[in-house]
Amino acid sequence: MKIQQIRNATIVLELAGHRILVDPMLAPKGALPPLRVLAARQRNPLVELPEEAEQALEAVTHCLITHCQKGHFDHLDRAGVRWLRERGIPVICTPRDAPYLAQRGLNVQPLPDDHEQPCSFLGGWIRTVRCTHGEGFVGRLMDHGVGYLIEMPGEPSLYLAGDTLLSSTVRDFVVRHQPGVCVIPAGGARFDIGADIIMGVDEVLEFMHLSQGTVIANHLEAISHCPVTRDELATAAMQAGFASRLLVPGDGQTLSL
Repeated sequence: MKIQQIRNATIVLELAGHRILVDPMLAPKGALPPLRVLAARQRNPLVELPEEAEQALEAVTHCLITHCQKGHFDHLDRAGVRWLRERGIPVICTPRDAPYLAQRGLNVQPLPDDHEQPCSFLGGWIRTVRCTHGEGFVGRLMDHGVGYLIEMPGEPSLYLAGDTLLSSTVRDFVVRHQPGVCVIPAGGARFDIGADIIMGVDEVLEFMHLSQGTVIANHLEAISHCPVTRDELATAAMQAGFASRLLVPGDGQTLSL
């Protein structure tokens, strides 16, 4: 298994001969609107795609979407939609997102209606895990989406958490299934009002206590409402004794697992 961090939540998975693009945000730096108004009004993304992105995208065979509605351009933007449509890439998603994506001309391959149970996926199995993308007033405005557990013969099990807080659902799932590799959001995103809408440093460290596997942190240093930095997270992991299991890849970096 190889996992290449592209930018923010966008990654490319190399599994069993397939190359799976996850949550493509492909716009150039500054092409998307700010996500905070009262703080510094920075346009997004904050950084360009890495040089390695072009070659990584050329080999993509499938796409997997965790959530995409209610303005979540940081997981699927117009550039990502256009790229997928022009190439006819099969887009795997939940039944809820399928009509939304089909209306945009994508080659949609929705999971079965009972997608919380394991179902066939590229020679292995996939199932979804509910996300909690914020709570309270802000949570009611969000598209909560799902995470995915992918199990392939000869590969470690892989949990893509999606955009979520460390909810009781996520806690219970990780303790029960103990995925070999987990990819989690770690940017501590928040708007001008309300609390965090994804994990920040404290919840990442708590996640590390629950998980026995390798954990990869992303959703860092690319979107204006995510204050956590890679250095901050790596320092916290080292101080907590998790430096060998918590990986914080840079944009363009590929991890072999």
